[in-house]
Amino acid sequence: MKPARLYEKYEKAGPDTLKVRCQLCSHHCILDDNQLGICQVRKNIGGTLYSLNYDKVVATHADPIEKKPLYHFLPASTSYSIATMGCNFKCIFCQNNSLSVVHGENKIYGDAISPGQIVEAAWHYGSKSISYTYTEPTIYYELMFETAKLAKEKGIKNVMVTNGYMSSEALEEIAPYMDAANIDLKAFNNEFYKKYSSARLSPVLDTIKGMNEKGIWVELTTLMIPGLNDDPGEIRELISFILSVDETIPWHVSRFYPQHKLTNLPPTSPNAIFDALETGAEMGLKYLYAGNIGSDNWEDTRCPNCGELLIARSGYFTRVKNLDASKGQCGKCGHPIAGVWK
Repeated sequence: MKPARLYEKYEKAGPDTLKVRCQLCSHHCILDDNQLGICQVRKNIGGTLYSLNYDKVVATHADPIEKKPLYHFLPASTSYSIATMGCNFKCIFCQNNSLSVVHGENKIYGDAISPGQIVEAAWHYGSKSISYTYTEPTIYYELMFETAKLAKEKGIKNVMVTNGYMSSEALEEIAPYMDAANIDLKAFNNEFYKKYSSARLSPVLDTIKGMNEKGIWVELTTLMIPGLNDDPGEIRELISFILSVDETIPWHVSRFYPQHKLTNLPPTSPNAIFDALETGAEMGLKYLYAGNIGSDNWEDTRCPNCGELLIARSGYFTRVKNLDASKGQCGKCGHPIAGVWK
């Protein structure tokens, strides 16, 4: 166990209380002695909050950065990726439920790998970044925070693949060490978040805006689920929100396949994804991508000014074509291309 960061004594319960309030994510769990948080990996023991998964790394792999997906961040590089068990959402369509769902604190598995060992492994594999991914990185915050600090000292960048439900306190603390994030924007409907993920929409929007304001490179992913979050009017509202933050934020729209507890729906129609992307283009988004679908038309990066092919992709095979990475601009017309290229 590791003493947790970002919690406080819950003083409303009286001066002698052992209750604590977790400040890590937007659930802000109030926990009695010996009680677990919603994430099932943080526990109040005698008035001290502990992380139960700090030294239990359950997955490591050197992935293509495009797998996150991040298409405008060090393309064709690898990102050393880690995870522990747990999540602060309860998505019934979770694609990594074997890792994210914890069935009791005695079933939190993983290997004791230190932050220093993670950074050394990333260096060994020649990875330009470390990604905190596969499950929700906010719930292994202590491990991520310490690793990210060491990685920065080594010249290795840090990436979160997140549901965006971290607290403002957590974002403020981690921001100096975080370089990029892919944030799930699961829908633009609070009822969807409440019913299918046991969460709320507004904290996710706050994180998107907050990360963008702090200079963290942001890309967004929406898993389009037939009949649940694909209403054309809602899609337009979601696009309008992205535009209100930054028209150059890349938006990835991914194909749903039946998973976990949501197996009664068919996979998303490719045309529904193409329609959403075309709507995004018509409304003014500059960088749009299809995921889980293998569409050549929506995998490549083109200059929004002249249409020149800048980065060609086929699956996770990436070729940088006519992008001037040293200047972050189109090699043909010189138009600035938003992203982190070096």
